Amino acid sequence: MAEIVMPRLSDSMEEGTVLKWLKQIGDEVAVGDELVEIETDKANMAYESDVAGTLTEILAPEGETLPIGAPIAVVGDAGEAPTRVEAPTEAEEPVEAETEVVREEPAQAPRPTPPPTTDGERVKASPLARRVARESGVDLAAVTGSGPGGRIVKADVEQQKPSEVPTETAKGVTTERELTRLQQVVARRMSESKATAPHFYLQSEIDMSAAVEARARLKALTPEGEVVPSFNDMVVKACALALREHPLANGSYKDGHLELHSRVNVGVAVAAEDALVVPTVFDADKKGLREIAADARALAGKVRDGRVTPPELSGGTFTVSNLGMYGVSNFSAVINSPQAAILAVGAITEKPVVREGQITTAHLLGVTLACDHRILYGAPAAEFLARIRALLEEPLSLAL
Repeated sequence: MAEIVMPRLSDSMEEGTVLKWLKQIGDEVAVGDELVEIETDKANMAYESDVAGTLTEILAPEGETLPIGAPIAVVGDAGEAPTRVEAPTEAEEPVEAETEVVREEPAQAPRPTPPPTTDGERVKASPLARRVARESGVDLAAVTGSGPGGRIVKADVEQQKPSEVPTETAKGVTTERELTRLQQVVARRMSESKATAPHFYLQSEIDMSAAVEARARLKALTPEGEVVPSFNDMVVKACALALREHPLANGSYKDGHLELHSRVNVGVAVAAEDALVVPTVFDADKKGLREIAADARALAGKVRDGRVTPPELSGGTFTVSNLGMYGVSNFSAVINSPQAAILAVGAITEKPVVREGQITTAHLLGVTLACDHRILYGAPAAEFLARIRALLEEPLSLAL
């Protein structure tokens, strides 16, 4: 018999929410079978069982949030009978004690049960229904119960549960929207980063004219159906090479000391549904542009489809965030702690420049490097950013 605990599905995960059990009590489970879908601080992920046998107990019902390491299920020997049933259904939950006195009456034919009221009586609802109603702001008095005796159960509350709660104020109709768990974690981590990491910012403008020409040639030489590296892929490669030469920028600040990492793993920020997810391009300094391009597209697709795996969201040593596709010329990003820095990338725009006393045009890229001053000081950070600029302005160096 083996106990399944809440797994650590990302390097920053502290707790998880059971979204859906993919196996039921009595089902046979093989190693590698998807057992349960869990919501983490980064994404919703299916946890694959690392043991084989029969699922004999489910200790954590769907919707419950538990810390890492808390028991969530038990898998027994193959063919073993369940030791207990799943969490009790709404109808089976004990009815909470009522405050009114119940007088015995002569036996009579059963009468239809009226809907719950608040006319001097307490609304009849299961404990779980009361908790869900309290957390979601649903008035139980307005809910019709479908349980025994007209009792309100969880499903009744969820039918009434508003995803957006409008209120009338002096500002007009104000809608209150609940954050998803992922949004809550992103908000907390970004707040912690700004509060604990002393950010400072360096801006630069990079002449991407040679890179624009190089990509046009790459596109012309690429067989139909194959991936053409984007400008962002070039930025990822340039950052990776510069990180190899500037190890402090590839480090982390943790518990009062610096950690210098031997691998260069660049996280690429991807906009998911109402949140931001950062999958990792591992060993980006050792990969060619086409390989980086293929990895980045595959990871972005997985994020948007909800198929990204825990290892693909872990191990980043630096992050690139690009909003250039939205026409943003420059912006300042929040460091993905405990990393040392993050590069914010804007749009490439053609602007007039002066070269050798003559006015001409160039394709310029605005970038902003946000640094944790506990790791990177001004001069080393400026040297790191200058190296990124030099690599991008001579794109042939990206292939070396």
